[in-house]
Amino acid sequence: MLLHEKLADKELILASASPRRHQLMEDAGLKFTLAPKFECDENYPVTLPAGEVAAYLSTLKSNAYPEPLGEGDILVTADTTVVIDERVLGKPADRAEAIEMLRAMSGRSHKVYTGVTLRSSEKVHTFAVETEVYFRAMGEDEIAYYVDNYRPYDKAGAYGIQEWIGYVAIERIEGSFYNVMGLPIQRLYTELLAFIG
Repeated sequence: MLLHEKLADKELILASASPRRHQLMEDAGLKFTLAPKFECDENYPVTLPAGEVAAYLSTLKSNAYPEPLGEGDILVTADTTVVIDERVLGKPADRAEAIEMLRAMSGRSHKVYTGVTLRSSEKVHTFAVETEVYFRAMGEDEIAYYVDNYRPYDKAGAYGIQEWIGYVAIERIEGSFYNVMGLPIQRLYTELLAFIG
């Protein structure tokens, strides 16, 4: 049985404002309702290894969801982090920070982690996916052009792989492309199959 058939009597609730995640869910044929916005304190322990932050934050978001889950509800929360030299790059606060992040990644590889938490009224399951991304060396003019024209302030690591910078500066990736977009949709599909049972 296909996943969308198994989900026929379930209600997938996506707690994310990301238009990229919405698109990926829709394109994979996963019908969902959007959770209303809610507050979540997204702080994590400074001692937490950088590669575990995304999974920790997706669990934090799941726990912060204020509504009780009904029978058949499956809440999906996710968080994406960009990591270079064991340093977590979040969403840039301003132009200067976005430029600094891209400068740090220029000519090097970095890792993108997305943590996803699935929760029903009966159980909870969290997983994370890692992708390595290789940027060629970028000129200062290229970095400034991208930041000024695409304003990547809502994106971890200050870039979107599906935008101009992905076409002209990313040499290769090792792992899931969609993970870098913000949701490892193939893994989510198989994890949902297992979660439903």
